[in-house]
Amino acid sequence: MTSLMLPDIAAQTSHKLQPLDWVGMRGIALPVQLNGYRLSAWADAGVSLDDGESRGIHMSRLYLALEALEHTELTPLALRQLLDRFLDSHEGLSSSAYLRLKFDYLLKRPALVSPLEGWKRYPITLDARIENEMFHVEQHVEIPYSSTCPCSAALARQLIQQQFLTDFANQTLDPQAILQWLGSSAGIVATPHSQRSQAFIKVRLRDNLQTLPLNALIDTVENALGTAVQTAVKRADEQAFALANGQNLMFCEDAARRVHLALRELEWATGFDLRVEHAESLHAHDAVAASQWQW
Repeated sequence: MTSLMLPDIAAQTSHKLQPLDWVGMRGIALPVQLNGYRLSAWADAGVSLDDGESRGIHMSRLYLALEALEHTELTPLALRQLLDRFLDSHEGLSSSAYLRLKFDYLLKRPALVSPLEGWKRYPITLDARIENEMFHVEQHVEIPYSSTCPCSAALARQLIQQQFLTDFANQTLDPQAILQWLGSSAGIVATPHSQRSQAFIKVRLRDNLQTLPLNALIDTVENALGTAVQTAVKRADEQAFALANGQNLMFCEDAARRVHLALRELEWATGFDLRVEHAESLHAHDAVAASQWQW
């Protein structure tokens, strides 16, 4: 029986074709190794199609190359080696290679006061690419935090002052009575509004890093804001959280400036884009601020 060569339709063309910037696949399920953990990720993989004589790329070669990430620690070097494989498998077809990885990163976080601790989820996106023979990696992270409105806090304080004048007018001030008044709903007649907020951070990494600084980036942003959301708490932790919010009143503009200044101190970053969103509890819309910097 004669063995026939399988047809390669992608390589067949009879006329000049338009080159394409990106051709590949999105949403590929993939396990990756990071900091000793096996994580479930989704990959977008692609290359440019520069050869106008070719109808398409070899997608199966990209898919099979991704297997390398199952067995090695996820580092900038591993990402570069993978992109090099993309290009080697498309020699003559492609000059640029791209990879996007998305996964949830879990960190165990301690409570503010008590010995409790719990897991927090941080959505991560890694963008790696080789363009014009230059390698770049960008690290994206979403970080939740709490924000208390300074305007709302000032208005609440004014109402409390007015109530104090009403309740203690023409009275001899007794410290015990004032203390009891401060601890009652009759005295604290108003409270400022707070909201669940999000910081969306994209940092471009230096090309010579040995590891992905995910923990360092998350810690930098949370420390700058001062009001990271909590996991397991006792009442003492909840009180400490209320204190932290009271000492870190911030509009979205304040939050964006704090994070901007903190990110500028990162020696391993060559640029960043940041956006903060405060999911208003007063309004039906969100308050948003953004900033960027390039080295």
